[in-house]
Amino acid sequence: MPFAQLKDRALISVSGPDAEHFLQNILTTDLDALGAGEAKPGALLSPQGKILFDFLISRAGGDGFQLECRADIADDFVRRLMLYRLRAKAEIAKQDQALFTVAWGDDSTGSPFDSTGAQSTALIDARFRDVAVRRVYGGAAHDGDVDAWRALRIANGIAESGSDYQLGDAFPHDVLLDETGGVGFKKGCYVGQEVVSRMQHRGTARRRVLIATAESPLPPSGTEVTVNGRTVGTLGSVSGGRGLAIARIDRVKAALDACDAIMAGETAIMLAIPAWAKFTFPQDAVSAEEA
Repeated sequence: MPFAQLKDRALISVSGPDAEHFLQNILTTDLDALGAGEAKPGALLSPQGKILFDFLISRAGGDGFQLECRADIADDFVRRLMLYRLRAKAEIAKQDQALFTVAWGDDSTGSPFDSTGAQSTALIDARFRDVAVRRVYGGAAHDGDVDAWRALRIANGIAESGSDYQLGDAFPHDVLLDETGGVGFKKGCYVGQEVVSRMQHRGTARRRVLIATAESPLPPSGTEVTVNGRTVGTLGSVSGGRGLAIARIDRVKAALDACDAIMAGETAIMLAIPAWAKFTFPQDAVSAEEA
């Protein structure tokens, strides 16, 4: 079983009798649909609907929850949660530094987890549709292959903040949270809900995560994606000749229809929708004048 130890992650616990009600009212994830043993993506948004913090949330037994996020934003995330807590009976704390291991593929090929029982507490990473991915908090240290993990994310169109987009600069639809179970469209109000719901019902989401491929190694993350000198998006995570890009799908469609070259820096690329995604390129692409 391929695996990687992630050294840039942190765990925040939220527990208490009001924990679920408190989180349900501020986060994008629908906790009513969060089952035991799974980790679902989600976000805490600004009132304008932009992602301030992204995470994976799971149940921690009893009335508790675990929010896995980037280590460098964990303290700010805790402070923001405390601001929203008000009188809710919920305890919020960043956990002591734990080991984070992610593994994927067939269990029968062997496990990277030790004999302490860590494997039995593995969480299914619900973002992935075509491969089984498990996350484990704790256990023994292992080297693993972080490059292989990045390549797996890219192949499956799974974007993460820091690597693929900047917090405060993306809507949930931009990074496919609407399609990976990170947004509950049937739940009640949460911070930024009005903007997200309007984008969903009007079908106005234009920026989307796409998979970029090239015949040569791609340029670094952050390189602009252009068509005829006009910016249509930006490269995110890169692994050899494949990477992620967040791009305007209407402008990409116009380029494909016109057979115009799509460039990442000086490298010609192809852009494709992740195989599992439900969104499509628009029927009526934006014209060059409108772009």
